[in-house]
Amino acid sequence: MRGRGYPMGIYLNPGDELFRQAVRSEIYVDKTGLLEYTNRVLKTSRKYLCVSRPRRFGKSMAASMVAAYYDRTVDAKRTFRGLAIAGHGNFGGHCNRYDVIQINMQDFLSSTKNMDEMLGLLQKSLLWDLLEEYPDYRYFDTDNLPRTMSDVHRNTNRSFIVVIDEWDCIFREYKEREDAQRRYLDFLRMWLKDKPYLALVYMTGILPIKKYGTHSALNMFWEFSMEDPLELAPYVGFTSKEVKSLCERYSRSYEECRRWYDGYSFEGVGEVYNPHSVVRAVSSGKFDTYWNQTETYEALKIYITMNFDGLRDSIIRLLAGECLSVNTKTFCNDMMTFQSADDVMTLLVHLGYLGYRHSAGEVFIPNQEIMQEYYNAITVADWDIVARALKQSEQLLRAVLSQDEAAVARGIEDAHMETSHLQYNDENALAYTLSLAFYSARQKYVILREFPTGKGYADMVFLPRPKYMDLPALVLELKWDKGVAAAIQQIRERAYGRALEGYVGKILAVGISYDRNSRKHACSIAEYEKTV
Repeated sequence: MRGRGYPMGIYLNPGDELFRQAVRSEIYVDKTGLLEYTNRVLKTSRKYLCVSRPRRFGKSMAASMVAAYYDRTVDAKRTFRGLAIAGHGNFGGHCNRYDVIQINMQDFLSSTKNMDEMLGLLQKSLLWDLLEEYPDYRYFDTDNLPRTMSDVHRNTNRSFIVVIDEWDCIFREYKEREDAQRRYLDFLRMWLKDKPYLALVYMTGILPIKKYGTHSALNMFWEFSMEDPLELAPYVGFTSKEVKSLCERYSRSYEECRRWYDGYSFEGVGEVYNPHSVVRAVSSGKFDTYWNQTETYEALKIYITMNFDGLRDSIIRLLAGECLSVNTKTFCNDMMTFQSADDVMTLLVHLGYLGYRHSAGEVFIPNQEIMQEYYNAITVADWDIVARALKQSEQLLRAVLSQDEAAVARGIEDAHMETSHLQYNDENALAYTLSLAFYSARQKYVILREFPTGKGYADMVFLPRPKYMDLPALVLELKWDKGVAAAIQQIRERAYGRALEGYVGKILAVGISYDRNSRKHACSIAEYEKTV
């Protein structure tokens, strides 16, 4: 048997090289605090962990970290020197004390033609490593993986840590093969459930595992998902503090980074950022979309095109900046079984294309990068009308800034016609139309709905972003069947400009009205100057 410092096999005790590569990277954010939690649940009834996150959220790095810490062939005191876990009191109690099996399920799926071949290759590969390391014991059945692991455990009195990455690839690639899915779940149950030889199972994927029809083979797992990551929330993505530190280190704009990649949030942690995109942007100095080269982007296009159960109306409202209440409890945790638009939107939460506020039960589009992904998907789907409205939004903003009232009225009119399938019978519906019509303004403005003024509420306020402080702030007042003069009069009476604390400069008061009888919009624009 090989000792510390010498990896044993491809899958059994593979060493710490993958984790050390991550630590050696130019940008590495320390998430080893997660190990303090795994140490707490080790060898307890909570030892089964399924951590589901979107693509590019550090799942594989975390899996390699867990494997490196427990692998008995690794010198963890050297590997984790200076990292957060090294300062915890239980650091030395469990490190380097276990036989670790680390696998990426996608590797086996991609190398085989069907589920029987995949499960056969998986078991043969793990047995090869086990029997090479422990050749001298008396085995009941060397073709039986669970029994062989039991025999090793009985002879060594050493427990196993099993780390599985991409556990759910079967459900993403065999979407319609329920028979294959069930055989896979049955295998995992046979291998993992109620086995004394296991000290911990750490499983990662995109989808949670709670429900696949009525099959509950893996009901022993504790789930940590984008819907509710529980105690592991600090390790889902980068926190605000971590992103601020990176921006300071590389002299990047934190506000721009926040606009592009912030938006996910969890109770007790606050704002959470997409790690992959932040690293790319901070390294290059270019804020852009870095997240669309994945299979989940194809899923986004497919589900938007399907327009399942009125999903298109919901997406339009989300694009307009709204939050929507969603029932996540009916989602079956696969990519095919949908009973409502809520199920599709719950899937988009797990894929990272919607943020989810657990306390309110609401979904929303989290940031500029994801907003751009929807825009890209819409332009290649059969959403020509909506795509045209989004493209025309830049012209509408220019019309406002040039105070061309007639052009603004025409632009709102066009936007209304493009989105006329929305219920359009009150000021709230008018606000949806305007939010969509001013889509491109989000590049240059922070857009707020029902902004508090001290004397009431302005319907929409546009505050220029730091890079565009030469632009005026905009205050929009919306009126339904009351005439545009009433909107401007309300802005003057309530002195909305004084409510923009910290802002100094030009303000355009934009009154917009809709006459239900004539079905016409009108616009009036007045200019103010705020000096204090």
